Amino acid sequence: MHHWRRDVVELAALFTAVAVADAVANLVGHGPDGPALLAVSAALLVATAGFHTWWARRHGHAPPTSDTDARPPSAEEQAGLPAGVAEESALWRMRTTVKDAPGSLAALCAALAGHRVDILSLQTHPLGEDTVDEFLLRAPGPLAAAEITRAVALAGGSGTWIERADAHDLVDAPTRVLGLATRTALDAAELPLALRQLLGRCTIRSLPASPAGGGRGPAGVPVEGVLEDTVMRLRAPEGGVITVERPYLPFTPTEFARARALVELDARLGPRVPRGQDVLTLPEGNAITVRRADTGDLEAAKAMHERCSPRTLGMRYHGPVGDADRYLNHLLSPRFGRTLAVQTPSGRIVGLGHLLWDGDETEVALLVEDQWQRRGVGAELLGRLVAMAVEAGCASVYAVTQASNTGMVAAMRGLGLPLDYQIEEGTLVITARLETAAAGARVPSEQLGERVARD
Repeated sequence: MHHWRRDVVELAALFTAVAVADAVANLVGHGPDGPALLAVSAALLVATAGFHTWWARRHGHAPPTSDTDARPPSAEEQAGLPAGVAEESALWRMRTTVKDAPGSLAALCAALAGHRVDILSLQTHPLGEDTVDEFLLRAPGPLAAAEITRAVALAGGSGTWIERADAHDLVDAPTRVLGLATRTALDAAELPLALRQLLGRCTIRSLPASPAGGGRGPAGVPVEGVLEDTVMRLRAPEGGVITVERPYLPFTPTEFARARALVELDARLGPRVPRGQDVLTLPEGNAITVRRADTGDLEAAKAMHERCSPRTLGMRYHGPVGDADRYLNHLLSPRFGRTLAVQTPSGRIVGLGHLLWDGDETEVALLVEDQWQRRGVGAELLGRLVAMAVEAGCASVYAVTQASNTGMVAAMRGLGLPLDYQIEEGTLVITARLETAAAGARVPSEQLGERVARD
């Protein structure tokens, strides 16, 4: 019905327009004033177009009278900063204890929000009447840690601990734990490093059930482990004890459970090392292979000991030469570090390099068979061990040798790193600081490729 009416109206308008056009045409063509009327019409059209152009240029793009020109404030203006000035932020890791009661966490979050502190992640660890809350925070750069701690205390938090964080902490806890489990599954030597990344700054010691030098081993721990405030003890896969200490911050049951799960995973998988190897060409043209070694190389390592001179063994082990074999099982175990072996095309091992986890510190040690010394083997091993230490996040490595061991001293100096020397009764401890080594460290042995060993 509506469409029919619209069609009638449009048709009537069309007929009207035709009639008007016909009348105008007759008036112009047959009337006495037709040409004058046409000229006047043209002049009026030109004047109207000119007026419209002038008006558009003067008033074009003007906002409507109802527009107050209000715009939403920028992030800087909301923060009270001058426009165009961006505020720097800082990441913090914080842990505090609150009462396990409704509203306690809300009060804490409100106190942080009052200082414009953004909560990026939150984990809660229930402990009976209390709850330990662990935060990852982004705070304004000028805001000091003491101010954050004071605000938390006023909101009911106690025993607050806070330290700077970095971008690596932005990964959520489940993802980080899965990544550490993967590293541990691929390489048994990763277990202490994975525990340290999981638990933060802590001291980790692996004590074998039967010490290499003889004597009594540590007291055993139950299968489920022991948690004592700032110390946890876990049963090592071979029957020894893994002790983890963090004096500045007590462990939570959740952290204890995660650490125990990593150790159990390591025990189920058994000793294992990556099987990559590098074929190297010495300056004299001989080809050698550098690879990871483990307890499966024990007999070949003992055979190398038999070919070494008493002087070479004495330089390495700083004690009776006859006791050298007793340390090999410990040194080759991936539970206590990483070992690189150098072997000839016939499969004979002619050099061993050890990277040993020693609590908070890391030791490097080398043994090269006499006839292969002064040929670049030791320098190649040491460079690779230091690259491993850098990759593992170690701050420094140290070597214990005799002051007369000029070969080891030259190899440490050849690293091009800052060195500290301590000597006492003929024993020399050389410590290399690794702050500047990340960019210049040599490639670890797991990455394959042919290289030339350097003197």
